Amino acid sequence: MSSEGRVLFDSLFTTERLRAAASDQARVQGMLDFEGALARATAGAGIAPSSAAASIAAHCRAQLYDPAALGASAALAGNAAIPLVRALTERVAAVDALAARWVHHGATSQDAVDTGMVLQLRAALDALDDDLGRLVGALARLARAHRATPMAGRTWLQQAEPTTLGLKVAGWLDALDRHRARLGELRGRALVVQLGGPVGNLAALGDRGPRVVELLAQHLALGIPALPWHAHRDRLAEAGAVLGLLAGTLGKVARDVALLMQTEVGEAFEPDAPGRGGSSSMPQKRNPLSAAVAGAAALRVPALVATLLGAMVQEHERGLGGGQAEWETLPQIWMLTGGALAQMASVAEGLEVDAGRMADNLACASGAVQAGALAAALAPRMGREAAHGLLERAARRARDARRPLRDELKDEPSLRSHLAPGELEELFDTNRSVAASAAMVDRLLERRGG
Repeated sequence: MSSEGRVLFDSLFTTERLRAAASDQARVQGMLDFEGALARATAGAGIAPSSAAASIAAHCRAQLYDPAALGASAALAGNAAIPLVRALTERVAAVDALAARWVHHGATSQDAVDTGMVLQLRAALDALDDDLGRLVGALARLARAHRATPMAGRTWLQQAEPTTLGLKVAGWLDALDRHRARLGELRGRALVVQLGGPVGNLAALGDRGPRVVELLAQHLALGIPALPWHAHRDRLAEAGAVLGLLAGTLGKVARDVALLMQTEVGEAFEPDAPGRGGSSSMPQKRNPLSAAVAGAAALRVPALVATLLGAMVQEHERGLGGGQAEWETLPQIWMLTGGALAQMASVAEGLEVDAGRMADNLACASGAVQAGALAAALAPRMGREAAHGLLERAARRARDARRPLRDELKDEPSLRSHLAPGELEELFDTNRSVAASAAMVDRLLERRGG
């Protein structure tokens, strides 16, 4: 997925912005941005001449270099930074031999690779934040609009008790708000420069090393780490893990939507459009396309996150193989997660809700979904076990006889001493459950300022 040549499924599984952030051009430009900023930083710290910095920066444009040629050389060098620095040096030397001496000064190849990856990650996080904002905004509107829309709550894929669509959506929203907070916190830890030199001690820069790091960070608008982090990969692993959590929640939302779209349920649907979610053989099909994409991402991302966690175990000051395992893995994570996010944002913005079908599905249970509320009301009067057993037996009889639970209970003599006249009807009133659900939605929206 990271290569520009593999685009057959990109429109399905990711977005243009996220693919661009993972592209070869972005990778090369990220390393060149590091080199240009490093030249300016060493000049600013009084190490390199200012004229050298300007000459180097003028050649730090990705379009000047051939990614395929760099890739071929990387197969021998071990990473793409080594041939890129060589090519950059040659270009600078062709016009300014003195400036060429200062290319990559004080750095090692991993400094360029890591800082370049961080710059790519920042672009990806910006794109993700935009789509996450779309999604939570649409969900907040849905939760408000359907705060009191009754539907069956389901456990183990069976109708359980009445709830509201608004409360279901609010659950999605609340989880995504937590992910949004995690992504915000992640920026402060992960979006930092990498500069340490061969073993992370900045020895080639002498006592001006810390100043060079400070200026490098300023030029790239990145944070300053306490220490170089060549062999400490928790920052990138955290980025992958947070995105993995987001992918998991998107998969949960997608699964719910797909289940609501089932023909036998038919309570909510992804937006309809010509050619969307169709079948090559069954003209009537309306498949949950976006849910399938988000579900696929939720299946694929955890294994990729595991790769980043495994890559944390590195040797001494520079690891062997761990860093290389990250190069394609992290971009795959942000592309898959971002693709799922964009798909589900579109679903939330255009979700079609059939409130009538929700009411019909509640009614088809003939009142059995109220058994839990009845048991809770009776427990203080006749004991929890006795109340539960009575309702369980009554529900079974009503199911076997295909009659409403309310009618079955009206003929239950043991209830007469525990329920006042008319109280049974009140306990079957769905509005009681709806009111509680709506109140919870209101609290969430109030807490988040909406």
